[in-house]
Amino acid sequence: MEPTPRHSCLKLRIPNQSEPIFIKATWFPSHFHLSITDGLHAWLCNASEDEVRERAAQWDQPVSDYIALAERFLGFQQPGSVYGFSDAGDGHRRLSWTFEKEGTKLEWRWKCGPSPDSRSTTAGVLDFLMDANIRLSEEVVIKTQSFERLKVEAEKCLALSEKFNNEKAEFESAIYAKFLGVLNSKKAKLRELRDQISKEETTGKLLQEEDESTDKTLSFDVESDNEEIEEESSKNLTGTSKHVSTSRPRGRKRVAPRGTSLA
Repeated sequence: MEPTPRHSCLKLRIPNQSEPIFIKATWFPSHFHLSITDGLHAWLCNASEDEVRERAAQWDQPVSDYIALAERFLGFQQPGSVYGFSDAGDGHRRLSWTFEKEGTKLEWRWKCGPSPDSRSTTAGVLDFLMDANIRLSEEVVIKTQSFERLKVEAEKCLALSEKFNNEKAEFESAIYAKFLGVLNSKKAKLRELRDQISKEETTGKLLQEEDESTDKTLSFDVESDNEEIEEESSKNLTGTSKHVSTSRPRGRKRVAPRGTSLA
């Protein structure tokens, strides 16, 4: 089954010719058909697979590349290319165009024969253009409607975005105000705690100094008392020894235990 062909139609202006020509092309993977009209006369070019293969071999190209390059130049008029549609005798015309390859300017030519029914060929080209115009018009209408819908949706989205931005700004302002209140309260509390700690430290130092002073006083008093007690004890001992030595009975002999002798 042959693949679905592609179609194109080119309005081609030829140098030194007042009226343009229209080239309707039908492209297949290995061959193509051309229908050409100037509005009064019409020509046909049916490039067979053998002819296309031969031309592609002459240019050292695959058939697919040859078809793609021909479609490029006959689907849209390429700037810099010189097109021609000259008389080839017996009612035939020679369609040509130039292109550059590796810095060399080359020219392709295809001979077109007169259409057996110029009116039918011209009508076919005009029908294709009308159908293409209708399709394009429908696409324009569809795209315009789609654009309008997108525009409305975009405006709605823009309005919602502005609303969200305003609500976000209000929310952030409220949150920031609450945050400042909490922050200031925390700062005040920290200042109170710091002052309280400072007061407690000052009070603790004063108490410590008083305790140290009291300890020193008590130590001094204890030492004084100890000295007085020692002095008193010493006096008592001295008096007692004197009393004992004076009250000891004289002339009392010591008795030695048995088995011992007195020296």
